Amino acid sequence: MRITGLQVVPFETFVDRISFGQLTTDYRVVQTVTKVLTDEGVEGYYFGGHFHGDQDGLLPGDRALITQFLSPLLTGQDPFDRAEIWRQLWAAKLPENVCSVIDLALWDLAGRATGLPTRKLLGGARDRVKAYASSFNNLGSPDEYAAHAADCRRQGYRAYKIHPYHYWNPATRQPALPRPSYVDWDLQVCREVRAAVGDDMVLMFDPWGTYQTFEDALLVGRELERLGFYWYEHPMPEYRVESYVKLVDALDIPICSPEIAEGGVYTRADWILRRASDITRIDVLRGGITGVMKLAGMAEAVGMRCELHMSGFGNLQVLGATSDDVCEYYERGLLGPGVRYDTVPAYLDASCDPLGADGFVDLPQAPGLGYQIRWDYIENHRLADIAAEPVAPLHPR
Repeated sequence: MRITGLQVVPFETFVDRISFGQLTTDYRVVQTVTKVLTDEGVEGYYFGGHFHGDQDGLLPGDRALITQFLSPLLTGQDPFDRAEIWRQLWAAKLPENVCSVIDLALWDLAGRATGLPTRKLLGGARDRVKAYASSFNNLGSPDEYAAHAADCRRQGYRAYKIHPYHYWNPATRQPALPRPSYVDWDLQVCREVRAAVGDDMVLMFDPWGTYQTFEDALLVGRELERLGFYWYEHPMPEYRVESYVKLVDALDIPICSPEIAEGGVYTRADWILRRASDITRIDVLRGGITGVMKLAGMAEAVGMRCELHMSGFGNLQVLGATSDDVCEYYERGLLGPGVRYDTVPAYLDASCDPLGADGFVDLPQAPGLGYQIRWDYIENHRLADIAAEPVAPLHPR
C-alpha cells in the first residue's frame, strides 16, 4: 500500500461556547477533516487540528502546508511506516499540530485497514477510563462555579477541574487584559467549589499560566493544599522553567505541567530531567499518538504520571493503550452551565466519550480512531478553501 496524496476538507458546523463570561449556543466554527489517501482505497482521517481537541479545524495556512508541501513529499510512502514519517516530519521543523494531524490520520488508516481500534494496535490496556469535568473559564461568580461543580457531581462525575478567571474581570463581568491576576477571586472559587461538592470529590485547578509571579503561584498552591486539591496545573508561564523547579520544591500538591509548551515529547523530557513538575502533560496535537506514547513510556519508566490534555478521539485511543498508573484521567469538556456537550456533532453518528453513571467514559469501539462519519453532512456544509501561503515557507529565506 502506498500514499497517493493528502487532502483537507473544510466545512462549517456549530458548537456551544462560553467566551468572556457569555454562553453562545450554535456558535459557527470551521471544522476540517484531513485525509490520507492510498492506492488500495483505504483512507485515514482526522477531524480538527487547531485550538481545543477535535472541535476546531485547521487554519488556512496549515491546510496549505499539508496539501501543497506535505502531499507531494509523502506520496509514494508506505502509510504503515508511521515511525519514520513522524521522525521526518519533526526533522522538517513543521508546526507540531500539522505533524500531529498527519500522524493521527495515519493511525486511523491503520485501524481501518485492520478493522481494529487504534488502541488495540498500540497494545490495548482498557476499554473505560475515569473522566473529570473540565470547566470553561469565566463561568461567573464563585457560587456559580460551585453550582456547576455540584451539578456535574449529580451527573456522575467523580472529579472536577476549575479553569478560573482569565481575560475577564469577575468584579465587573467584562473582558479584561490578563494583568493583574484575580488571585482572591480564584481562591474564593476553589473554597466554594470544595464546600459545594464535599471532601470526597477529586478537584483539580488550572489557571492556564495566569500567575506572573512565583509568590502568587505559591500562595494559591498552599491554599489548594489546605483544600485537598488533587493537582495544580500550569500556574505560571511555561517558558519560566526554573520557577517551576522552585514551586515543585516548595509545595506538596503535585504540579501538572507543561500543558501547552511547544516541543512535544522533547520539551517534556527536559522538564522531567529538571524535575520541573510532578506530573507531565501532553495531548495528541503536540506530537500525535506516536509522540504521546513516547512520553507515556518515558513517564512510566521514571514512575511519573502522564496526564492527557483535552478531550477527543485521539487522546481516548492513547488512554486505551495505557494504564491508570500512568495516564489516570480523561479531560471531558469544556463544560459550563447551558453548554450542550453531550450533543453528538452533526458530522458524526456517535460522540467519542459518553459518560457513564459511575464517572467513567467508554472508549470508541469502531476501527481506527473511532469516527462514525456522516459524509452527507460534510458535503452539504463544505466550504470553499481559502487561498493561503503555507505557514512554513517552502524554501528558507
